[in-house]
Amino acid sequence: MKLSRPVSWFLLAFGVWSWVIWVTFIKNLWKDGSGLAFDDAGHPTAYFWVHLTLAVVSFVLGTVVGVIGFRGLRALRRA
Repeated sequence: MKLSRPVSWFLLAFGVWSWVIWVTFIKNLWKDGSGLAFDDAGHPTAYFWVHLTLAVVSFVLGTVVGVIGFRGLRALRRA
């Protein structure tokens, strides 16, 4: 299957965007001062674990989608 150039660029951009957004979110989650991510003793809460899981899944999916887009662009350059 051959991807078009716009689709390949979209997939690559989506992968990069996913990493930028979720890295920023994890940094903010780690520095959380509102008490949502960590309790008074400094232990992670369920909110932290759920959002960390979401971030990890998004990293994996963003990487897979970005790699597909990159491979699509690379295939178009060879043709």
